[in-house]
Amino acid sequence: MAGCGGSDKTDGAGGADTAPPPGQQTSKSPSARPSPAKPSVSAADGSDVGACKDGDCEIAVSEPVTFPFKGPGGEATLSVTEIGKNRVEYTVKSGNGRSEGGATGPGQGCITVLRTTGSGNSCGGLGEAERPGKQPDAVVIQAATGENGTAIVHIVSD
Repeated sequence: MAGCGGSDKTDGAGGADTAPPPGQQTSKSPSARPSPAKPSVSAADGSDVGACKDGDCEIAVSEPVTFPFKGPGGEATLSVTEIGKNRVEYTVKSGNGRSEGGATGPGQGCITVLRTTGSGNSCGGLGEAERPGKQPDAVVIQAATGENGTAIVHIVSD
């Protein structure tokens, strides 16, 4: 784990001389601090997969993850299996059904619609669509690629 800038602590020796040696400068500017690893795009629910449990969320995903959510016939599971620059792949399990989606390229994504009677996928350009619309008696999942290796996942329930 990397530390931040210079040290603000003494070694317990009574705090004698804590100034830097001549010719060396310490920087405490915000630009000198390393940023923590986290999704680089924002989403309404951040990267909290727990927000999806009720079947309604928008999260940023920057690494493979699996989480449960409320499906049309009970609990379902979404597994983001691959993520990268302009790339996302996922698998949805609901009841005895399984659906997979994957997209590669800028502005690309997939939409999976889950119903108690089955599911369907559509992948391709998402255009200006930011959030999928609700559909009667269905749960809609949208996964959109991101140029920085972070995908946006929406889950929308009726």
